[in-house]
Amino acid sequence: MSNKNSVWVCLEQTGGKIAGVSYEMLSGARKLANELSGEVCAVLMGHQVQEQAKDAFAYGADKVYVCDNENLENYNTGAYCKVLEKLVKENEPEILLLAATTNGRDLAGRLASRLETGLAADCTALALEDGQLVATRPTYGGNIMAEVVFPEKCPAMCTIRGNALSKDDPDASKAGEVITVAYDVEDAELRTKVKEIIAKASGEISLADAQIIVSGGRGLGDPSGFDLIRKAAATLGAAVGASRAAVDAGWIPYEHQVGQTGKTVSPKLYIACGISGALQHLAGMKTSDVIVAINKDEEAPIFSVANYGIVGDLYKVLPVMIEEIQKVLESR
Repeated sequence: MSNKNSVWVCLEQTGGKIAGVSYEMLSGARKLANELSGEVCAVLMGHQVQEQAKDAFAYGADKVYVCDNENLENYNTGAYCKVLEKLVKENEPEILLLAATTNGRDLAGRLASRLETGLAADCTALALEDGQLVATRPTYGGNIMAEVVFPEKCPAMCTIRGNALSKDDPDASKAGEVITVAYDVEDAELRTKVKEIIAKASGEISLADAQIIVSGGRGLGDPSGFDLIRKAAATLGAAVGASRAAVDAGWIPYEHQVGQTGKTVSPKLYIACGISGALQHLAGMKTSDVIVAINKDEEAPIFSVANYGIVGDLYKVLPVMIEEIQKVLESR
């Protein structure tokens, strides 16, 4: 059964909770499907996840294919690929989107090989030109943006970076069709089994989930400067971010990097401290609702995207900001 002009989204879930990037992909898929006069179909694999289908409808799905099996409770490359491969071959969608997460990248590569189709990885934007998908992704270390097209094979497959696509407000009144997929996942597809999941106890807020981010760059001077960044973040209940220069210098782990070659973020408040504002960094945070920049160089590019700019020494400015924020918090 051909499903031409349909846009499919593989929803990512952990512990029965759908990841935020899945809702962003659904919103993006809805826009593409509207231009194609097609429909949005979501695929949800897991165990005891039937109830989560209604969330997909709220973000734009017309149909949700649900494969509920105890062997799918935790992500497994072979099992997930078997289910998705069969669904795609039976329905022949035009476009298939997956998350550019650890699991999504793993699944997308294997699936693209089995479907013998192209895959654009880590995409930050999607558009249609003459009915053909054009996917934008960073390349050469984020120094240029490449536009990828799929002239022959279907589906056109992309993995989408979190926070790259805007997420629409959910509409709980929307409903659609739930299609139960009764595939038995054979042991042959379960070459590995998850015995235990141990959550990382970092004590820090994830960049992907943060509403407020305080980031530091080369202007900190040395790694000890992140002590001040962390203090500011703790005061605001924020996540700690960093520029590529700070990460490359070994001052802070890569998981904190914001930019084309790091995380794309879109918090309500982004405070950039000692960050000049290289293009690859701006591309990862310029969609933040409010941007505050602190830098000694009044010509720094970061000020071109900042809502509020403070020209000054961050080691003098940030402690005053922390003190004033603490006063406000204590007065509540």
